[in-house]
Amino acid sequence: MHKIDEKLADVTARLQAAAAAASRPDGDITLIAVSKTQSPERVREAYSAGLRRFGENYLQEALDKQHALADLAGIEWHFIGPIQSNKTRAIAEHFSWVHSVDRLKIAERLSAQRPQHLPPLNICLQVNIDREPSKAGVHLAELPALARAVAALPGLSLRGLMAIPAPASEPEAQRQPFNQLAEALKQLKPLGLAAPLDTLSMGMSADLEAAVECGATMVRIGTDLFGPRQSKATSATNTTATTTKDNP
Repeated sequence: MHKIDEKLADVTARLQAAAAAASRPDGDITLIAVSKTQSPERVREAYSAGLRRFGENYLQEALDKQHALADLAGIEWHFIGPIQSNKTRAIAEHFSWVHSVDRLKIAERLSAQRPQHLPPLNICLQVNIDREPSKAGVHLAELPALARAVAALPGLSLRGLMAIPAPASEPEAQRQPFNQLAEALKQLKPLGLAAPLDTLSMGMSADLEAAVECGATMVRIGTDLFGPRQSKATSATNTTATTTKDNP
């Protein structure tokens, strides 16, 4: 097997074991391959290994990769990074999922700029579960109001919540914020929002077992699939440049 095949087999085995330990079908958990800073060639290799869903943090890098990989059928792009207002049009036009909405202004722009011929843009609200000052995300107290407003916007489908907790090495410490996020999603459901609310995007390479135990439906795995992250500069030299402009 190629190296990416071996790594995917290892991650898949971990997911299956975690699902079994939590008495969940392993089909309940979707694997998002975090391909930020990876070259188009590495993404193509991952696609050949069977991966179809890829998470990107940096818009221009992602657009370049989408251009280079336009021949790959069934590939699904997830935007998982911070969103600036002047990037929303390209995100609305070129992604199927956005995991990192934390302000109504951003959601309104994505709604207005989503092309009508495309299906609704799947949205997860990013929650700053640890209230870290340096981290993006809505605070739990503000979440219900934001969820109501986003769920009412046309062209969007509010699917659930995302969080990036502070790193923790002990399983109990890992579970605490994941359980908080799961409870936050549960508390949104009685609000009567016209939204599926079926998604918990949480868990990465170091804590996917705890995330699955706490109800994750999407896990975002980068290092354990692709190895140590490349620098953005290295990635840029391996990426076919395009002239796509980030339109406001």
